[in-house]
Amino acid sequence: MEQQSQLERLGLFDARVPRYTSYPTAPHFTPAVGEPVFRDWIAAIPSGASISLYMHVPFCRRLCWFCACRTQGTQSDEPVRAYAKALLAELTMLKSALAPGVRLSRLHWGGGTPTLMPPEMMREVAGAVLNAFPLAEGAEFSVEIDPNEIDEARMDALAEAGLTRASIGVQDFDPEIQKIIGREQSFEITNRAVDMIRDRGIESLNADILYGLPNQDPHKIAESVQKLLALSPDRVALYGYAHVPWMAKRQVMIPSDALPDPYGRLRLFETARELFLADGYDEIGIDHFARPGDGLARAQKAGLLRRNFQGYTDDRAEVLIGLGASSISRFPQGYAQNAPATGAHLGKIRDGRFSTTRGHTFTAEDRWRSRMIEALMCDFEIRAQEFIENYGFDAESLARVLKPVAAHFGEMVETDASGLRITLKGRPLTRIIARMFDGYDMAASGHSAAI
Repeated sequence: MEQQSQLERLGLFDARVPRYTSYPTAPHFTPAVGEPVFRDWIAAIPSGASISLYMHVPFCRRLCWFCACRTQGTQSDEPVRAYAKALLAELTMLKSALAPGVRLSRLHWGGGTPTLMPPEMMREVAGAVLNAFPLAEGAEFSVEIDPNEIDEARMDALAEAGLTRASIGVQDFDPEIQKIIGREQSFEITNRAVDMIRDRGIESLNADILYGLPNQDPHKIAESVQKLLALSPDRVALYGYAHVPWMAKRQVMIPSDALPDPYGRLRLFETARELFLADGYDEIGIDHFARPGDGLARAQKAGLLRRNFQGYTDDRAEVLIGLGASSISRFPQGYAQNAPATGAHLGKIRDGRFSTTRGHTFTAEDRWRSRMIEALMCDFEIRAQEFIENYGFDAESLARVLKPVAAHFGEMVETDASGLRITLKGRPLTRIIARMFDGYDMAASGHSAAI
């Protein structure tokens, strides 16, 4: 109870803070970054570089009510075909704009539901991507797979294209909760999808599960986690459901009075966390778990864990390029986002232009603040030596930055000449502590609950 009182006093149960998959966060992007800037940043990528490529497919057969992603429903393949045609055109433009010899360290298809594409469309898109940018040694090709929207033919197409990692959304296995959130997906359907993945020799499997859902309690989440563990995923993302109906209108379908309170959310997280740890998973950052041999676990042990728009990653590429509507690219110079609306994005591509509509150019201050936030989110630690060697700090100036954080959070953090560390009991506060290093006004945007 004493620890809970400390967490309450420090804002865990009422704060709304960013998830910090980028810094600055997307609400602070501006139209100052448009297509000319994007083209300049593309041109600066050296020949032979390894980059990451993200492809966004914004379509779903049905819209899940809990989801806050940019998606749209379709029962016909025609909008998907038109979109795929635009992806191919965008890919051709990108190849023409890049220096020769660029390879991919990571290729990820997300959405939406990329697996609603027919098999021949998957083959065409994957073939075009890999023809333009071959995979580098040790590269990963991952796809988000909806167990309700996959079959043998589509799984064959992905395997033949070179899929190395599959990612499935689980959310929760309780039928009542699934019905309330608009995502009915039985364990049997999910198990069938996992069998299809494993039968094709795709050994790396990611899974997402949510806590904080309506009518969820410790018993129900424990049952869902145990069913998930029976599928033996290599890594798991344990995300807190973000109820933001003012941003995601479909969430008005979810009864807010059925949602657990912040104290209940913490109990749900801790229940799931204990089960993953008991099953031998390593804890990765604030909300991921991985088998000890998984790339995330190895990266964490080596101090090489990173954070990007997909969450935690072991990818070391300096450039991430996003294809498709609303996709965000990250360059050493800053962020660039494509037009969020599918129609606007397609119109730009048909005109032979990239659809970059906004973004952000990094300042020197952005760079050190971004790295401090990432270091806390990944390693729960800011190492003084790194910032003295790479960001122009000396011991005195760094101490001035760290001092207010130490004063505010007390025994939840430790500071000395080597830097700042979040203690084990302070880890639930990580996003709130990271917020102390954020130089931007958070009032301009809404964010998710800190727990």
